[in-house]
Amino acid sequence: MLNIFARASVSRVTDPIGVWLVRLGLTPNAMTLVGTAGAVGFSLWLFPTGHLLAGTFVVWGLVMLDVLDGAMARAKGGGTPFGAVLDSTCDRIADGALLAAIAWYGFEFADRPPLGAAALICLVLGQVVSYIKARAEAAGLTANVGLVERAERLIIALVGTGLTGLGVPYAVDVALWLLVAGSVVTVVQRIVEVRRSATLLATSEAGE
Repeated sequence: MLNIFARASVSRVTDPIGVWLVRLGLTPNAMTLVGTAGAVGFSLWLFPTGHLLAGTFVVWGLVMLDVLDGAMARAKGGGTPFGAVLDSTCDRIADGALLAAIAWYGFEFADRPPLGAAALICLVLGQVVSYIKARAEAAGLTANVGLVERAERLIIALVGTGLTGLGVPYAVDVALWLLVAGSVVTVVQRIVEVRRSATLLATSEAGE
């Protein structure tokens, strides 16, 4: 949802930076890999050891590199099919590492199994949300709807960890259970949209 409203505004800021990075000789794929490696490494280092505030800021900064790789691709005249697959794959890896790290924090450091369980449920649902869209598009259908997409997942999770790092008790627990609820709604929304798209496609083919 946030992607629809924020993309144009963000692009106005990131596109000049993307042009500058391309002029330095960097490539979008390299930026994708660097951002993903950093996000995975710092997530698994900082969150399980209880450094929630530091982890929030570091991981958020690294995730923002994902925005810059798109700006760099536009600066080069458009992305490539390989770049699109690499970017999507790395998104799933980074998201999985973040939520796995929060689960690790919940089970081991904080000794709050419900928090760990919420993180694991969010991890699975996040992958399902993304898979539905990818599978639908591969079948020629649409599923570009949803209350909670990747941007919202990251914002909700990292706001929760950041507030907990600042001393707000159980902020990350509340954030992740809200994310569970929002993700379930999103899965249902996308399945309904795929069904609607399939019905329209079948009707269109029958009328030809």
